[in-house]
Amino acid sequence: MKLIVGLGNPGPQYTRTRHNAGFMVVDRLVARHAPGAVAKGRFAASCVDADLAGSRCVFIKPATFMNLSGQSVGQAVSFYKIDPDQELLVVVDDLYLPVGSIRLRPGGGDGGHNGLSDIQRVLGRDTYPRLRVGVGEKPSGGKPAHIEQKDFVLSRFTAEEEPDLDLALAQSVEAVETFVAKGLPMAMNKFNKKETKGA
Repeated sequence: MKLIVGLGNPGPQYTRTRHNAGFMVVDRLVARHAPGAVAKGRFAASCVDADLAGSRCVFIKPATFMNLSGQSVGQAVSFYKIDPDQELLVVVDDLYLPVGSIRLRPGGGDGGHNGLSDIQRVLGRDTYPRLRVGVGEKPSGGKPAHIEQKDFVLSRFTAEEEPDLDLALAQSVEAVETFVAKGLPMAMNKFNKKETKGA
C-alpha cells in the first residue's frame, strides 16, 4: 500500500493558496481514483481510500495547520505499519521552483518548509520521498523585497500563473500514479526530466 499525503492549511481562507498545492494534487487524485468517495476523519486528517494500479492507496490531507503536519503523517505511518522510505509520498509546495515545475526527490532536507520540518521531526528521518510542486520563482533565489515569504506562500496564484499551475497539477497526478505503479526511480526518471512550464 501507499500513503499519499498532500500538505496544506485547512479552512476556506487558504483554498487555492500557494501553500496548499499539496491539497490541490490530492483533491485531483481523489476525483480521478475515488470519485464520490466521502472522506473519513482519521489521524487528525481527511482520508480517502482508493485503488490505484491494483495497489491500495490512502490519500491524506492533514486537518492541522501546516507546522503540525507530522502529527497526521506519524499516526498514519504507525497505524498502517508502512516503511516511509518506500510507501510514503508527501506532496508539498516549493517556493524555489517556478510555477509549472514539479520535482520528485527520494529524501533530503526540509528546505525551510514547516510542514516537512515537522514530518521529519516526528518520523525521525528525512529519507521519505516527496513531490515538490513549484509555486513561484523568486528573484535571485530569495523572496522579493516587497513581500514577506510567509505572505507570499499564503497568497493565491495570479490569473497569468493559472495555466502553468493547471499543467503542473496534471503532471503531479501522473507522477503520483507512476510512483504507485512503477516506483520512485521510474517516476523520477520520467518527470524530473520533463519541463512542465508552458512556453
